[in-house]
Amino acid sequence: MRAEFLELIADGITALGDALIERAQQESGLPKARLEGERGRTTGQLKLFAQVVRSGQWLAATLDSPLPERKPLPRSDLRMQKIPLGPVAVFGASNFPLAFSVAGGDTTAALAAGCPAVVKAHRAHLGTSEMVGRVIQRVAEELDLPEGVFLLIVGAGNSVGEALVAHPAIKAVGFTGSRAGGLSLMRVAAARPEPIPVYAEMSSINPVFLLSNALAQRTESIARGFVDSLVLGAGQFCTNPGLAIAVDSDALKRFVATASEALAAKPAQTMLTSGIHAAYTEGEGKLAATAGVETVARGADATCPNQVCAALFVTDARTFLATPALEDEVFGPASTIVRCKDEAELLQVAEHFAGQLDRDHSDGQRRSARRAEARADSRAQGRAVARQRFPDRRRSLPRDGARRPVPGDF
Repeated sequence: MRAEFLELIADGITALGDALIERAQQESGLPKARLEGERGRTTGQLKLFAQVVRSGQWLAATLDSPLPERKPLPRSDLRMQKIPLGPVAVFGASNFPLAFSVAGGDTTAALAAGCPAVVKAHRAHLGTSEMVGRVIQRVAEELDLPEGVFLLIVGAGNSVGEALVAHPAIKAVGFTGSRAGGLSLMRVAAARPEPIPVYAEMSSINPVFLLSNALAQRTESIARGFVDSLVLGAGQFCTNPGLAIAVDSDALKRFVATASEALAAKPAQTMLTSGIHAAYTEGEGKLAATAGVETVARGADATCPNQVCAALFVTDARTFLATPALEDEVFGPASTIVRCKDEAELLQVAEHFAGQLDRDHSDGQRRSARRAEARADSRAQGRAVARQRFPDRRRSLPRDGARRPVPGDF
C-alpha cells in the first residue's frame, strides 16, 4: 500500500501538467526548464522510494530461531525489524518549491516508512504547495487511508513551526533551510520532555580551497568556473561557494582579476522572495563595510524589484580568523576570497571551519590537498569533497552528517 501511495502521488503531480509549472514560476521566478527538471526529480524520488519500500531491505528484519535445548539456558524466539517512529514534521525549503517541499524527500521518506507527515508550507510558494498537497490528500482518500496520514499547514512567523515541533504527537523533524532556523528548531526539539531527532540540512559557506599548482596551470578556467557556480540560480543554492581560500601568489592575483572581470559581466538576477532579497542586501552590505575586507567586483546593477547584483570580496587570513561575522552565510551571489601568506596559514583556516555542507578543492598538489581535506574533515559534517569542480545542488553527494532522511530513520 505504501509503495502504491507514493507512485500515485508521483502520477498525480505529473498529471497537473503545465498548471503546476506556471504557478511555481509565478511564485518563485524560477525558469520553466529548471522547474520541469525539479518536477522530474520529485516524481523520480517518489518512485524510487516506492521501489525501496517493495524491496523491504530497509526494515533490517532479523529472525533468531528458538533454541530450547541450548545450555545453560534456552534461547527464545528473537525477532527484530524497524517500525514507524510516528508523525514527522516537515519544513519545505524556499529555493526548491517541488523537490524539497510538500512532496519532497523528507515527506517521501516519512510516508515510505509508514509515518504520517505534517508539512509546513513555505511562504515563498504557497500556491504550489497547495496544488501538490491536494494531490496527496486526494490519493490518500482514493486508497482509503486515514485522514491524518498527511497534513499541510500554513502560518506566518516562527511560532507556528516551533509549536509544531513542540507538539507531543510529533516524533521527528525534517528541515531544509537557514542555520538559524534549523538550530532554533533543534533547541525546541531538545527541550521537550521527550526529545526528538531533527534531520536538518542547514545553510553553510562551503569553502573552496584553491591550491597553488592548480591556479598556476588553470587560472582562467578555475576563475570562470568559480564565478559561474557563484551566480547559479542567483546564488540561492545551499552549496553555493561562499568562500575561496588560497596562498597569496601571482597566480592568485590573476585569479582575482579574471574572476572580477567575469563577475562584472553577470546580469542582475531576481531572488525568490522579497525577504531573501532584503537579507542578501543586508548581508552583502555588512561584508562591504567590514574592516579589512575589500570589494573587488560587482555584477550589473539591478533594474527590477527583488533583483540583486553579484559581489566579490577579498580579505586576508588574519582578518578572516579574527572576524566571526565573515563566517556567516550570505544567501545569494556573494563570495569572499581569503588570502593566506603560506600553506601553514591555509591549513589553519581549514581547521578553523565549523561543519559545512560542501567543501571543495582545485587539485594539482596531492599532498596539500590531502592536508587541507584532513584538517577540514576534523570538523566537517556534510557532503564529500568534490575534486576539481565547484559545488552546486546537482553535483552534491550526501554522506552521513547532513544527509537526507531515509525510511529507516523514521
